[in-house]
Amino acid sequence: MIKELKGIHHVTAMTSSAEKNYQFFTEVLGMRLVKKTVNQDDIHTYHLFFADDKGSAGTDMTFFDFPNLPKGRRGTDSISRTSFRVPSDAALEYWHQRFEELDVTHGDIETIFGRKVLTFEDFDEQRLMLISDENDRGVQAGTPWKNGPVPEKYAVYGLGPVFLTVPELENMDAVLKAVLGFRYVKEEQGLHLYEVGEGGNGASLIVEERSDLPHAMQGYGEVHHVAFRVEDHEELMKWIERMNTFEAPNSGFVNRYYFESLYVPVSRQILFEFATDGPGFMGDEPYETLGEKLSLPPFLEPKRAEIEKMVRPLDTKRS
Repeated sequence: MIKELKGIHHVTAMTSSAEKNYQFFTEVLGMRLVKKTVNQDDIHTYHLFFADDKGSAGTDMTFFDFPNLPKGRRGTDSISRTSFRVPSDAALEYWHQRFEELDVTHGDIETIFGRKVLTFEDFDEQRLMLISDENDRGVQAGTPWKNGPVPEKYAVYGLGPVFLTVPELENMDAVLKAVLGFRYVKEEQGLHLYEVGEGGNGASLIVEERSDLPHAMQGYGEVHHVAFRVEDHEELMKWIERMNTFEAPNSGFVNRYYFESLYVPVSRQILFEFATDGPGFMGDEPYETLGEKLSLPPFLEPKRAEIEKMVRPLDTKRS
């Protein structure tokens, strides 16, 4: 018997600058860089993982910096916004002031589905949001970065709902419910809320139907894929079998070393991944120095000298 998906595992997006990306996510957002590695399918490209204090599943947003990548175009058929969990409504007041002081583009504090939220953008106009856990019941959040620049009582400590924009709700609704086991919760102002597993902020998708928009175009400032949590290798194999039963195009088993994966395109431009909770990020680096060195999975280690010549230096050591 297959188990339900546990929630959001990670979101992977694209940036125009690994350097600016590192600065924004660590110094402004106060998230911990838990792994500095390369794209395993394109070793010319950095792959940076920003997460909670321990690199817990369900807390990380990751970035590729593909060389010469054009700016993405917003539109439909896309993963259109990523949100991060903070502990309380008061935390949003702190962040509103922080964004003002640091000249970060942001909106006002609003309420969606009974939760306070604050939208903002990074330097690439990547669409992001903070969501308060004050009224949240469901998947547990992670651990705030203990040595970060943000007080722990206000700090980002997990991923919240991920937003999809689709030209037609019916198709995505069928995929989410019949194939992936999501539950439809409710609609509010044109937004449709779905939950899976224990539910709550860490296990939600918010889908908006927009047939009036052009199709989005992949590029920096846009999201590459969203991943969902599965318990372990055994469960991942069951999901592979399930996708094959539905005759859904998929990658088959992929070992990403820090987790095991399955990739499934659910539309022309929306890519879902299924990823195991482990083994995690501390197999090749100790907790104290996570993210400070260039980490490579075992199959790329023999190419370390070649890779280090290809990727420009990126200093992520913390004093």
